[in-house]
Amino acid sequence: MYTAEQLRRREASRWTRVQIILAPIQFVVFVISFALVVRYLATGEGYTAATISVWIKIALIWVLTITGMLWEHDMFDHYFLAKEFFWEDLGNLVAIITHNLYFVAQWLGADRRTLMWVMLFAYLTYLINAAQFVLRGIRSARQRRALGRASLAGAVAPSQDRDASAATG
Repeated sequence: MYTAEQLRRREASRWTRVQIILAPIQFVVFVISFALVVRYLATGEGYTAATISVWIKIALIWVLTITGMLWEHDMFDHYFLAKEFFWEDLGNLVAIITHNLYFVAQWLGADRRTLMWVMLFAYLTYLINAAQFVLRGIRSARQRRALGRASLAGAVAPSQDRDASAATG
């Protein structure tokens, strides 16, 4: 998953904390926006609220992408598409393109319902990409816990050996 050096760099990067804070905020905005978009499509009501929520969601995906690129540079010395993070970046690229299709559709004169359907599609790509990051985060946490236990066991074992040799000696 991560090398020891990459784990050190991850912990040292200020962008790790930024991502940890912003990702759940983006998810909450996604849930609210998704509900507002579906409400508009189902009832024809709440277009303004749905639109504002879409703009906020698009702004957040851009902020997370930019800060994620800075994090990736701290981790892998590449701003985007580092081989260690290729699939997550590809998923993010698809998600950000589909989110921005909202503006393309608007510029092309799409009606309100079409704009909201575009966002539902974008939100599907966001969910797939978010799932990638959650799975990677779970694997990373397991790796850090395992390394922490191994480190702790290595630190405890020698002192236990000294205690045992002192008791027998």
